[in-house]
Amino acid sequence: MRFLLISSALVAILASSAPAIAAPASLLPTEPEVAAPASRLVPLAADSAWTPRFAAAADELVAALRSRDEAAWAPLLGGQWLSAPDRARVKSLLVDRQSPFLHALFSKGFTHRAILGWTAPASLSADERAAIEAGKEAEALVCWSAGGDGAGPWPATAIEADNRPGRTYACARIAYSIRGDTPIWRAFIEQAPV
Repeated sequence: MRFLLISSALVAILASSAPAIAAPASLLPTEPEVAAPASRLVPLAADSAWTPRFAAAADELVAALRSRDEAAWAPLLGGQWLSAPDRARVKSLLVDRQSPFLHALFSKGFTHRAILGWTAPASLSADERAAIEAGKEAEALVCWSAGGDGAGPWPATAIEADNRPGRTYACARIAYSIRGDTPIWRAFIEQAPV
């Protein structure tokens, strides 16, 4: 009994003499993160192994979009994983008078195409650049514009490839993979919220 009284007294003394350790108010950083500048877009090099792959995918995609047949373009934009609202949005882009797709793909003028990739950091070595070129997956933006000489203007960053009404070009992002036996790709059409 005496042991219990002494240990209880000892616990009470330690508890009252120990400084209270306050938990931090938040584990999240208090300073806002500095936004990284958007990567600039540049045309894919003509001698890149990826250029003919993206060109073929772009040709298939533009033909499907020009058909306005959902059975033709939906499989290229995700197939069964393409949601009903996204299907409706793409349908609308192909008929809306304010849509850049209507002008770029259905104009009586010649349609120009640009295949754009992201600028690699200058800090990459030649070996690192070669590894990227020899990679199994890549993404590019494919943009179309009617009229002019094809020199642009094209989007300078991916943010500008938002297919907002008033753009002089229409764009799709293509993700390409050569993993496995058959190369596969999928297109995505982004649209800025109205």
